[in-house]
Amino acid sequence: MSRDGVDRRDFLKTAGGAAAAVSIAGCGGNGGGNGNGNGDGGGGGNGNGNGDGGGDDGGQTLVYARGDHPENYDPQQTTSGEVAKVTNQMFDTLIQFEAGSGGALEEGLATDWSLEGQTVTLTLKEGITFHNGEEFTAEDFRATYRRFTDEEYEFYLGNDNRSGYGPFTLGDWVESVDAGDDYEMELSLTQKYAPMLRNLAMFAAAVLSKAQIESLDNQIDLGTDPVGTGPFEFGSLNNSDQRVRLTAYDDFWGPGPNVDEVVFKTIQENSTRVQDVINGASHITDNLDATGFQEAQDADTAELLRKNGINQGYMAMNMARREEFRDRNVRLAVSYAVNTEAIVNDIYQGFAVQSDQPTPPDVLGHNDDIEPYPTDKERARTLLAEAGYPDGFEFELATFSNPRGYNPSPIQTANQVKSHLEAIGLTVNINQFESFTPYLDYTAQGKHDACFLGWYTDNADPDNFLYVLCDPKVDLEDVPDGQDWVGFDTEGYSTLNVSGWANTEFMEMVRSAQESYDTDGRRSTYEEANKLVHDEAPWVFIDYAETLRAVNEQVVSDSYAVSSVGGPYLNTVELQ
Repeated sequence: MSRDGVDRRDFLKTAGGAAAAVSIAGCGGNGGGNGNGNGDGGGGGNGNGNGDGGGDDGGQTLVYARGDHPENYDPQQTTSGEVAKVTNQMFDTLIQFEAGSGGALEEGLATDWSLEGQTVTLTLKEGITFHNGEEFTAEDFRATYRRFTDEEYEFYLGNDNRSGYGPFTLGDWVESVDAGDDYEMELSLTQKYAPMLRNLAMFAAAVLSKAQIESLDNQIDLGTDPVGTGPFEFGSLNNSDQRVRLTAYDDFWGPGPNVDEVVFKTIQENSTRVQDVINGASHITDNLDATGFQEAQDADTAELLRKNGINQGYMAMNMARREEFRDRNVRLAVSYAVNTEAIVNDIYQGFAVQSDQPTPPDVLGHNDDIEPYPTDKERARTLLAEAGYPDGFEFELATFSNPRGYNPSPIQTANQVKSHLEAIGLTVNINQFESFTPYLDYTAQGKHDACFLGWYTDNADPDNFLYVLCDPKVDLEDVPDGQDWVGFDTEGYSTLNVSGWANTEFMEMVRSAQESYDTDGRRSTYEEANKLVHDEAPWVFIDYAETLRAVNEQVVSDSYAVSSVGGPYLNTVELQ
């Protein structure tokens, strides 16, 4: 039992009520926004002394407090959820996730869509304008796609600048975009690909303005002056004060916006950030730790909103960098030594449970027959000795400092892991990064020995965990016989796989499941694949966490919907 009396199996049973299955054809209803939360703030200022309140005209300003401040807001240049919180307010996708849902699809910039064989057909909305006044047509998505994936395109973002989302969102699957009609569009796929419609709803598939793309001398500059079709348009980026200000777009095609401005401000300290909401200086915050969780729950002026999360927190062992981790017995020893039950119960009190496989409970293919590794230090020592390391070895554990929902107390967690592993003779040197963006750059380059990371689902499909995080995305022939890892410099390697793990049996499983439109068949394959990852242990599986938000009483009840996918949805938020 966890400390709040919730059994792990009960937690998973509650969380896993509706497994997400791919929709082969669909047409959405009305929809606005594209994220997982909304809220709004009182007009006339919010008393925080930082100019975040409404202006002299009495307009309302919603203040969203977060733990980190990236400086580039181009959805094609980032893998950061902190960036997505902001870009999801300014950009729309062709299809989007319904606010408050666990991944249900609805209309975005498209009204109808279908996936048949290797063809996606979409009908687009008419009369929608970008913030620069240009009308949205199919050519805008075609330019968006080419900027992200096409090296022959004059305005290609570039291999060094585009994020790892480029290939697995669109590039690997979409062969061409036929935009011959302004409002009818056809995507020809490289193969049958079951998650394709869900990929079109991901933040990285946000539709950019062709006019803006082709007006830029340097494509990197788009991230400091983004132009979309969303409910809010870019106002200002203040890096010294760590604030982003957005203003309401009056010609937004969907519901809202109901506030005049949104300000994203950064407060790294968890407890300070939650108190900011309780005091009314901010209206919404996320990534709560155990203390903030309790403070929000007990506050008279704020409330704690909770939703089943679709996420994974883990510690990856870099097999490409450290020979020791190439031995399965070493990886198993680490998994048996790290007491994830203690981490979940003592650090993530009440809002997370131990994980045991890459796919969370709410997702198709989660294997209910798998259990977390028990803590068994004697067995861990025996495995280390069998691997040839009876005296242990020394390695680096890289960690971020800023709170994440799947790891709200990363430094405390790192120290706990260090203590657990030292008990079996391993020496752990913690390498702490103060900002998340350089940390992601560090791990993407494979410079870490081991590292903490996590993943919020982009599309509620198992492919988004198993293929994206555990498949190196290299050709099967490029994995040497008898070897289950490859270097980060292997052609085609995806740096989202931070362990270097390259198990060809696993790779064949998940790649075959991508091409199947049979939901039951996919479920069975993914259950088997999850068991294989668990047994091979390239990660220490740490936790599945709830999605938590602290919300000030100024936010009108029911105007803010917490979602497990995408977000936050701020267009519908109203303030008292």
